[in-house]
Amino acid sequence: MDSITAILVDDEISNLKGLQRKIEKLFPVIKISGAFQKPEEAIVAINKEEPQILFLDIEMPRMNGFELLAKLKDVNFQVIFVTAYSEYAIEAFKKSAIDYVLKPVDNEDLVNAVNKALDLIKLKNESDNNSKLVSLLEENISNNNKIVVPTKKGVSFIPQDEVLHLEGYDGYTKIHLIDKTTIMSSYNLGKFEKLLNSKFFKCHKSHIINLEKVRHFENEGYVVLDNTYRVPISKANRKAFLSLFN
Repeated sequence: MDSITAILVDDEISNLKGLQRKIEKLFPVIKISGAFQKPEEAIVAINKEEPQILFLDIEMPRMNGFELLAKLKDVNFQVIFVTAYSEYAIEAFKKSAIDYVLKPVDNEDLVNAVNKALDLIKLKNESDNNSKLVSLLEENISNNNKIVVPTKKGVSFIPQDEVLHLEGYDGYTKIHLIDKTTIMSSYNLGKFEKLLNSKFFKCHKSHIINLEKVRHFENEGYVVLDNTYRVPISKANRKAFLSLFN
């Protein structure tokens, strides 16, 4: 893998230097292009350099980590929050963080978080390289009841009737197949929503199901598929879903 660029933001210099040392030791592939104590300076650098990973503290004076993200022009990178406060975990994942590492930083936790980010970066890079090919293929097989999915190894052509459901995941999509395998794609869920035929139903903001693979509806708000997988269905979509079976 080519070198990966990263920026670190933490208002405490000791934490900043400690994290930088750990990253440089554990991940030689990562090139740290900037480490900032002041969020305002970090914003300028992030917008200019467009890093692939951002390691971001949450509790900082003048501007917290969530406010910093909101001020960026684009968030086209993986965000790993590094903080001493566990109560921010839910909010962090709502902001599409790939992971959340508590201080003092444990090496194993850091490695797990960074590996998640590197996997998604690799997938995105490989998928981007195939983007022109994929666009051309989509035009040619759009009437063939298949979806074209860029993957780590190339491009997969998946018959739609072999898809159980699609799950949105941090801007990516995990495709669950009837043979119990999964495929991760760099396409977001909205992209697939446009490609799928009328047999598919978006039951939740993060889930699209194959209506032909539905086995059971549970009153508490879940759909059970042929592989016994339970998929949540939002209250707003339940009436429309049930009307499809009347």
